[in-house]
Amino acid sequence: MKLRVFAVALALLATELPRSLSIHAAEDTAPREAITSVLTEQLTAWNRGDVNAFMKGYWDSPELTFSGTSGITRGWQPVLARYQKNYPDQKAMGHLDFSDIEVRPLGKDAALVLGRWHLQRDTGELGGVFTLVFQRFPNGWKIIHDHTSLDAKKP
Repeated sequence: MKLRVFAVALALLATELPRSLSIHAAEDTAPREAITSVLTEQLTAWNRGDVNAFMKGYWDSPELTFSGTSGITRGWQPVLARYQKNYPDQKAMGHLDFSDIEVRPLGKDAALVLGRWHLQRDTGELGGVFTLVFQRFPNGWKIIHDHTSLDAKKP
């Protein structure tokens, strides 16, 4: 009898474990896919010259932080104003690309994203690296902190 119970338990384990693993694998890729989608939407908005749509990827909060060569900017509205000042029109915005994207989950509702950015404009190229902290909210994944730097080497 014990052998039969063991055999049934082993058979159940053999059929349920792969299904359980695939569910966890799907859960692990869902944040990466959602975050990548946010970044793709931001690229699309930027490349059509729409800073307001680009900002939809950021947490609309006074607690949003942006760190860059000019220091730390706090709050969604000041970050928007910074982008509008530095990139007043589509010509100044140029064409943006991201590469070498790494998404590292920090739990079920947070992730660290590393990557490179490259901006091609008539006035020249710029490029560098970024570190983003994403948090999952009821309305989706949003950037709560952005640290973007110019690269010392040519893009």
